[in-house]
Amino acid sequence: MSEELKGNILVTGANRGIGLELVKQLADTAHIYACCRAPEGTGAEALRDLTTQYPGKITILQLDTSDEDSISAAVQTVNEQIGADGLNLLINNAAINKPGIPGPLSESGKKDMMEVYEINVVGPFLIAKMFLPLLQRAAEMASTVKGDKMSCRRSAIINMSSLAGSITICPENFARAQMYPYRASKAALNMVTRCQSEDFKRHNILVAAVHPGWVRTEMGGKEATLSTQDSVRGMLAMMSSLSNKDCGTLLDWEGNTIPW
Repeated sequence: MSEELKGNILVTGANRGIGLELVKQLADTAHIYACCRAPEGTGAEALRDLTTQYPGKITILQLDTSDEDSISAAVQTVNEQIGADGLNLLINNAAINKPGIPGPLSESGKKDMMEVYEINVVGPFLIAKMFLPLLQRAAEMASTVKGDKMSCRRSAIINMSSLAGSITICPENFARAQMYPYRASKAALNMVTRCQSEDFKRHNILVAAVHPGWVRTEMGGKEATLSTQDSVRGMLAMMSSLSNKDCGTLLDWEGNTIPW
């Protein structure tokens, strides 16, 4: 259940859609570091409003996932605030899709491929790498707690992936949305997730990839089958139950395993 996810949680792409809803549903039980590219812009107004609804529970940070200096500055700010407690959960949610759905090959170019890859793959890779010391700190703090060594309540990274990144399932949904850059980026993010899950096991840090479902957001479109509220509610319930056996897996918002 979502109320079990406590401590310090960082969410990227927190100013709208799934990211904003994650902040809303987690703010009752955790301290949220809500990251977005332009915290003072009009696109972050709803996020700023949440800080008044949850006083002292949300810290808004400027973080551009394509800018290494921006990530470094965010790490420093979080480090100064959390002290010895460390970072319990990192949710790499920020992502883009270019060109828009259906994204046929004829409309997809090199610029689209490179920009989507930088935001959707390189960004989460660098964020996990640079926040690793804070995640390690949380894992060490939880080392005396009984039960599985890995969980989202102790120290974990959740990379927001997609069914569209599954190579196995691609033939089933390709006709509806070709999205070459987006599909390739999520497949690459899945491999980053798998690699980090193996690498970070020695630190007792759980790493998994999650498909939020087809959600009614700016990216998902109006025809999507899930509301942000239902998707996030399901994901948080699922995340709260993850343990050692789930490290390195690709799961959907209900906890079902998705083939690579």
